[in-house]
Amino acid sequence: MTKVIPPAVIVGLGSCLPPRVLTNDDVRRRGVLDTSDAWIRSRTGIARRRAADDDISTGDLAVAAGRAAQESAAARADLVLVATTTPDRRCPATAPEVADRLGLGTVPAFDLAAVCSGFLYGLVVATALVRTGVCARPLVIGADTYSRIVDPLDRDTAVIFGDGAGAVLLRAGDRAEPGALAGTDWGADGTGADLIAITAGGARQPDPAHRMSREERYFRMRGREVYGQAVRRMTDSSRAVLAKAGWRPASVGAFIGHQANQRILDSVADRVGIPPRHRYGNLRDVGNTAAASVPLALADTAAHRRIPPGTPTLLTAFGGGLTWASAAMTWPKARPCDHPPQPRTADSTTSPTTRPTRRNPSWPLSTTTS
Repeated sequence: MTKVIPPAVIVGLGSCLPPRVLTNDDVRRRGVLDTSDAWIRSRTGIARRRAADDDISTGDLAVAAGRAAQESAAARADLVLVATTTPDRRCPATAPEVADRLGLGTVPAFDLAAVCSGFLYGLVVATALVRTGVCARPLVIGADTYSRIVDPLDRDTAVIFGDGAGAVLLRAGDRAEPGALAGTDWGADGTGADLIAITAGGARQPDPAHRMSREERYFRMRGREVYGQAVRRMTDSSRAVLAKAGWRPASVGAFIGHQANQRILDSVADRVGIPPRHRYGNLRDVGNTAAASVPLALADTAAHRRIPPGTPTLLTAFGGGLTWASAAMTWPKARPCDHPPQPRTADSTTSPTTRPTRRNPSWPLSTTTS
């Protein structure tokens, strides 16, 4: 008798945005940039973004989003994966401390670096871990503070990026259940590693005396080439995952792409065959939040209850590396929770989190709470 392998199901959604809002004019004035609000909106679709204050780190955002996702699911994670390009330290990983601050004890915890594809890479890994029985309830967090690595004087990047964190909690479930993952696709091409990069600070060019140029020390992106790669890779990956799931593009009722640039999102959706009425996102209000982009858009869309549970949904992302990934899933039943970041100061102590409670009693609990 063939053993049926249960799919992974998203049962919790969480988000966290730092409170400080930067408008396009704020960014323009800060970097004395030769641009305007109208230019930025027309080229990117972005009107504002969030920026973390100096006392808020990537880990702080990740903790808040992870706590919110557990609260949404009314369940505790048994593994923590943090997708980020901006960890709190180069060593160790951010995830173990996030797990500790969530009161999860000694559960496995690790970081994943795939730049803006990081969350979907994490979703692929977590799905496999659930299906093989390695863990029961993985918590996948995408968190980034690009305000720490973007040059405020660089018009090509300063107007695009924002800070934030989003998270999902998964468990094994049924294929007919809302939130079930029907297929995943991922890939990478290292020949394009220099298209999106920070040259200085790694093992190849450590630059301990900070003698390298400003261009080498900050995040840089070759926009024209990245645009073409992003459209092609996300389009191909989206088509591949739809084929794996056995779905036609016309059956997709919700499309959420990495919130990088509205032109890119529209180009991918047009090529795949997703009509405008089925495209969702929050790019205008939060900008490109890197690894946090897709889960933040998921949570924001779910918060407005725009999509019926069970709706066939396509997620796709592209990032540095080069990396890309897509997922086919049904829209989850979970209602999102959000929490403000709580800065971790030098004298603060870990406060173990007991079983999460619902923030809004009107929201239904997920079907499994163990």
